[in-house]
Amino acid sequence: MVERNVGGRDRLVRTVLAVALAALAVVKLRGGDRTTGLLAGVAAAGLGFNAVTCFCGLNAALGVDTTTEE
Repeated sequence: MVERNVGGRDRLVRTVLAVALAALAVVKLRGGDRTTGLLAGVAAAGLGFNAVTCFCGLNAALGVDTTTEE
């Protein structure tokens, strides 16, 4: 099992950014801008994954743990 390293405000910010980037991805893809839409979609998926699982690989590599903010 992977240890949690995302919590509190960090998790909330990641969730909000994931939703905003997902909306941007839909708008860009419907408008025909595939590159921007795809990049925004991938970023949204990554941030959403971090928020749901409470784990971030970059945080782990850097030794950052925001669960202590709770």
